[in-house]
Amino acid sequence: MILIFVLGYVAIALEHPLKVDKTATALVIGTLTWVAYIYGATDIFQSGASPAWNNFLLTNPDANTQQGMIDFIVNHQIIEHLGEISEILFFLLGAMTIVEIVDQHQGFKIITDKIKTTNKVKLLWIISLLTFFMSSVLDNLTTTIVMVALLRKLIDEKETRWFFASMVVLAANAGGAWTPIGDVTTIMLWIGGQITAGNIMLMVFLPSLATLLVPVVFLSFTMKGEAHRPVQDESEQTEFTSLFERKLMLFMGVGALLFVPVFKTITHLPPYMGMLLGLGIIWIATELLHRKKEGEDKRRLSVVGILRKVDVPTVLFFLGILTAVASLQSAGQLGSLSRWLDHVTNNNIYVIDTAIGLLSSIIDNVPLVAGAMGMYEIQEVGNYAVDGIFWELLAFTAGTGGSILIIGSAAGVAAMGLEKIDFIWYMKRISLLALMGYFAGIGVYWLQATLFHLR
Repeated sequence: MILIFVLGYVAIALEHPLKVDKTATALVIGTLTWVAYIYGATDIFQSGASPAWNNFLLTNPDANTQQGMIDFIVNHQIIEHLGEISEILFFLLGAMTIVEIVDQHQGFKIITDKIKTTNKVKLLWIISLLTFFMSSVLDNLTTTIVMVALLRKLIDEKETRWFFASMVVLAANAGGAWTPIGDVTTIMLWIGGQITAGNIMLMVFLPSLATLLVPVVFLSFTMKGEAHRPVQDESEQTEFTSLFERKLMLFMGVGALLFVPVFKTITHLPPYMGMLLGLGIIWIATELLHRKKEGEDKRRLSVVGILRKVDVPTVLFFLGILTAVASLQSAGQLGSLSRWLDHVTNNNIYVIDTAIGLLSSIIDNVPLVAGAMGMYEIQEVGNYAVDGIFWELLAFTAGTGGSILIIGSAAGVAAMGLEKIDFIWYMKRISLLALMGYFAGIGVYWLQATLFHLR
């Protein structure tokens, strides 16, 4: 199982040289790890490696047969993990659709049209702070795509645009780390019950802000000059929605996303149900709004048409990865890894979380966080309790560590693809800035927890 996962992950990391989409590889390893698990169930269970089986056997002693083991895997473990994974996937699908609806209605144009300055330092502050707060409400990937599209209208020179796009990646990852809906990893931890919405915003906001401000303040003293704007042709200025439609969709979209934590607090139902409720209301609103339109405008602005633009391969990638990680958790490998990590680091959660964050600059943060969630159980009290230091710091480090290399986050990969940013160029110009911010954020979190005796 570990061999399948590692080989699959190498194939995912080498997606571009191999010319095999990472989603296809993720789906294959997500299935094959469970195949290996079910065929090796007898050996795995008899070795005592699976705590889940040991607990099940206490209440079902007659299940200790080959058929009983198969039934346990198929009818208990897979169903249980599928429920947890589905919550994350439906949440993401709803959020991605809402953001796409706003974008197709040119809702973000209201924000981007307000930026007039050409001074590089002022532009850096505006773009960085705008990205930081946008990604906390939307998500870091969507925000990066929107902001890179904006930069093409603001900056003409290629390397200057690369630099600002790279800072957008850093700001988007920092902004996504401090809210429950800003990054896939915080969504996973929130839905998994490791963190609560109010507490993650309270405890991770200042570290995330420090991660952004340290490199931006540093650049304010070294960056000089004006940014030259490109000349836009008529087609780029075409508006196919009215100002009322743009404002309505922007406010409804952002309102629906902000409503999700409120919905969960009031009803105690899973967050994805609040997201689907918001999507349903916006869908009805668009149907009523465009009921008299015909032809291309109707197709472009209808949710049925917009759904075709939603990034379904990304959702399937998460499905494959989370399914594979679930199999390793079920068979007990992640539990063994957590015990080894505790021994090596002497149970120092700051070292463990910092290492996970640094790893996320090379390895996708989704499986890293999914692995950590499988390695460590939620406890009643202490560092591993709900809103404990381990989970809060994990949300921060996994979210912001990916900025150190451009391939370390979905936002970075998106910017790299859109602007053709060179990997080595990013490493020379941005990686040190991202590292400064990363360790500054960890320092702020430690200081915050120590000074206020919150733990």
